[in-house]
Amino acid sequence: MKRTLIVFILLLCMSNDIHSQSVEIFGYVEPQLMAARVHDTWYQLSSNKLRLDVQAHPSDRVMIGANINWITYHGTTEWDILDFLPKTTLSELLPMNYLGVDINPYILPYNDRQYLDNAFVKLNLGRFDLTIGKQQISLGTGYVWNPTDVYNRKDVLDPTYEQPGHNAVRLDLPLSRRLSLTTIYSPDKWNETGNWLVKFKGRLGHFDLSVCGMRQAWPLTDARIFDIVMMKMYQLPTTRENIGGDLAGELFGIGVWMEAVRHQVTVDNDDRTQYRTALENYFRPPLWSSIRSLTPPAMMDVREHYYELVAGLDYTFDFQTYIMVEFYRNTWAKADYHHYHFNDWMQLLIGESKTIARDQLYMLIQHPATDLIQVGCSALYASSDRSGAIIPMITWNAFDDVDVTLIGNYYFGNEGTAYSKTLGNGGLARVRVYF
Repeated sequence: MKRTLIVFILLLCMSNDIHSQSVEIFGYVEPQLMAARVHDTWYQLSSNKLRLDVQAHPSDRVMIGANINWITYHGTTEWDILDFLPKTTLSELLPMNYLGVDINPYILPYNDRQYLDNAFVKLNLGRFDLTIGKQQISLGTGYVWNPTDVYNRKDVLDPTYEQPGHNAVRLDLPLSRRLSLTTIYSPDKWNETGNWLVKFKGRLGHFDLSVCGMRQAWPLTDARIFDIVMMKMYQLPTTRENIGGDLAGELFGIGVWMEAVRHQVTVDNDDRTQYRTALENYFRPPLWSSIRSLTPPAMMDVREHYYELVAGLDYTFDFQTYIMVEFYRNTWAKADYHHYHFNDWMQLLIGESKTIARDQLYMLIQHPATDLIQVGCSALYASSDRSGAIIPMITWNAFDDVDVTLIGNYYFGNEGTAYSKTLGNGGLARVRVYF
């Protein structure tokens, strides 16, 4: 990583000498403070982020883009995930002890980071564009949830925050004035054939619409099985194939959008057998049978088929108030929160799944209090487990290129539900200064 930083800094230093290549350097500085009250204890975490972006145009047909982020963390930089999960799921775990020392592998650390978020080359080859490298990939029309986007998962409390880059080769080919083709390929250690996506996008009347097919490696973590020596959790390799589409447009002055995807999940028989053996050996080793369960727990439920659906609408009144509603259904998730398991929560936290509640509703209202201040409030409601969250927010354009954002969150719901009050109520304050 240090070598990457040196190369990036050298590029910045050389940029003044490459006038003919039209190099642009920009970015932002972002201090942020987050606080949450969990079980009568306040946790505080502050971060400082510097993002530097570089764009260069060596010729009319070549564009180079890259950015690097530096982030430092302060305050409570280690969060015990078990503090936020329902107690009923913790009974699925075994106490871990190595050489007489108790071990908790479920600590979420916030360590200082320096990483290259994007580094790509975009080539205009006449009939099509080719983008190679780590790049932004954004798919779908939904605001909070995007079933067709297998690369990203948004934070439901802050869905507009920037998404990370992904290593891929992307081809964009116009087929006609109203129809285009996009293909994306990325290698993956879990799948010898890699991940791929094919998408056709067109326009029909007042609507933009697309149809896509995808295939990707989708490892699922069984967080109950932890290798103390390798310090990692067990992952079951699966392959996910899906077909879906989206549309967005206007109907009677109201903005409308929809996304839907049907997934098919495949597990190789050898991988399933290895997983069963690993589960049995972990929970019933001969030498430790006296202190561990004699009956291994059930394997993860891997559904062969499931679907996701998003539908939403928005409208801006003449007095400038903006309202939006979005509904999301994911049949991978369970309809009854009493059936949420430890792995369901962990797969949500590490980004392998988009939700733990099957049916959810998102509502947003915003209004410009002044020319520089926007006030709003959003609400989340998981109808499948009757939990929800209220999220008030204020954005203030304090000066040119200076934005201040305040976001609060208040959860309500029984313990064990998607938006349980035991998850912690609080908020964050963020300042972003562009340059």
